[in-house]
Amino acid sequence: MALDIKICGLKTDGAMAAALACGASHVGFIFFAKSPRYVEPAEAGRLREAARGKATAVAVTVDAGDTFLDEIVAKMQPDMLQLHGAETSERVAEMKARYGLPVMKALPLSEAADLERIKPFVGIADRFLFDAKPPKGSELPGGNGVAFDWRILVGLDAGVDYMLSGGLNAANIGEALQLANPPGIDISSGVESAPGVKDPALIEQFFRAVRAARDNRAA
Repeated sequence: MALDIKICGLKTDGAMAAALACGASHVGFIFFAKSPRYVEPAEAGRLREAARGKATAVAVTVDAGDTFLDEIVAKMQPDMLQLHGAETSERVAEMKARYGLPVMKALPLSEAADLERIKPFVGIADRFLFDAKPPKGSELPGGNGVAFDWRILVGLDAGVDYMLSGGLNAANIGEALQLANPPGIDISSGVESAPGVKDPALIEQFFRAVRAARDNRAA
């Protein structure tokens, strides 16, 4: 099975080059002002040019209004939208119709019962991103470097397409792949030397760890 790998929160040419050179299938840009990974739509549009024909460029928003979304779509020209807020299934359907783009809906998880939150979005969202619930006091819905119990995904319907996110890094990705066997993974803070600062060496290290884990499973 092919494994999609998304490097999220990109802001520099160097980080983009490293992600693409390592074989990232998706590259993400954050449009949430409180995040240290925030990037202006026009700058994201410049950066995403390097990904054309190589990786899916994802615009990540949090309860964004139509005016801001219009600007993001016009200036960045994303291949996909990721909604990381409290958007309803109706809002997801509305945005798909408005922009003609696939949508990935992020849902925070901490226990098996949280998987019930998927149901309203099935058949509407094109993909899910499962992240850990943010720590108390955090203003960020994602990118907190916190993991959840990956074992709760074992009972997930095989037809649910998702990316696993939250607290992933080179040290634990092997365990995550073994326990959950996700179709995709998403990493942000796990390849940073400081909040919002992507480290090309850590990106390369993460991809090496993924390859090693997959080689071990195939052996």
